[in-house]
Amino acid sequence: MEKSPFEDKPAGKVYLIGGGPGDPELLTLKAARLLATADAVVYDNLVSAAVLAHSRDNAERIYVGKKAGNHALPQLDINKLLVTLALQGKQVVRLKGGDPYIFGRGGEEAETLHHAGIAFEVVPGVSSASGAAAYAGIPLTHREHAQSCFFVTGHLKDETCNLDWPTLARPGQTLVIYMGLTSLPDISRELIAHGMDPATPAACIRRATLPDQKTLTGSIADLPEKVAAAGFKPPALLIIGSVVSLHARLDWFTQDPAA
Repeated sequence: MEKSPFEDKPAGKVYLIGGGPGDPELLTLKAARLLATADAVVYDNLVSAAVLAHSRDNAERIYVGKKAGNHALPQLDINKLLVTLALQGKQVVRLKGGDPYIFGRGGEEAETLHHAGIAFEVVPGVSSASGAAAYAGIPLTHREHAQSCFFVTGHLKDETCNLDWPTLARPGQTLVIYMGLTSLPDISRELIAHGMDPATPAACIRRATLPDQKTLTGSIADLPEKVAAAGFKPPALLIIGSVVSLHARLDWFTQDPAA
């Protein structure tokens, strides 16, 4: 059998890194250091250009981003790519928006690396939820508004949005929905049908933490119509709950300081 050219080369290492929600200043020191020394950077659609700029000029950059209905590379192929690059002896950064273990498929990639015997580390990042909420002036928890917080995805593996609606519709909590913009009309209808007050405040945040961030607020009943009228497109994050009512007072990021 023909010998692989990489058979005698020590395997490299893969770093599953959270690139944060977009603002490059939210990148962790460890993430910036590893980016600056990586041989190869495998990055997602949600990684901002300013974050990617922290990688070295001669690094191999491989785009594997996913958009609705358009995947540059299927997830199984991404998993194989990480193994292949490491077997070539490269130090590999798998760069994701937000945090790799919060709806970032980092767990699937880590399992693949483990089974292949590839060394890896996970570098957490500021999640899209915490970044979007902070920059929109919406605290995810607040003693007077929410005593718990749920992170859910509005886009399941089987393409449905079949969630635990009775639990999610309860009062006294904050609901953060990733990848829920396309399903927003269904989400609104199901939450109200399962007991959520139609007047519950809700927000849609697009391009969170970036200079062109847009935050649209309303109620869970009328937010779908407002989002459609505004022409919002993915990616965007939904936040639902009483805490959204604080946005008008706590929006430090987009408010006119002279106002």
